[in-house]
Amino acid sequence: MTTTAGPAPEISRTLETWHRIVAAKDATDLPSIIAEDVVFRSPAFFKPYPGREAILLVLGTVLTVFEDFAYHREFLSLDGRSVILEFSARIGDKRLKGVDIFRFDDTGLIVEMEVMVRPGNALMALGQTMAERAGPGLKALLAGAS
Repeated sequence: MTTTAGPAPEISRTLETWHRIVAAKDATDLPSIIAEDVVFRSPAFFKPYPGREAILLVLGTVLTVFEDFAYHREFLSLDGRSVILEFSARIGDKRLKGVDIFRFDDTGLIVEMEVMVRPGNALMALGQTMAERAGPGLKALLAGAS
């Protein structure tokens, strides 16, 4: 079994930018770390959202939804191309735990992101809040892509 000591430098730079964006709740630099053909997998829907515009809308919105957000642990895949970040947050009175699963290309850009959240009542609160805030824009964006 081959293991790696840490992510490649280009992935480390992307993760540093990611953590800075999340801490500041400012999505301004988000396009610089997201590949054009990125795929985003939401915790609320099975069908993935393709493309940079969709993920920028979703992530820009979620930065305003989560309260008391904190990352706790980081896991690196054996090939060093994927990272999982464990987090906790709150939405109103609902506390949640989750993971962000990232896959990176050779330049360190995010090409795939999947989010998983528990428990179910917190996921439902997240889904409802995201639908209210990002739903119309996301629906229009996805309809235009059809």
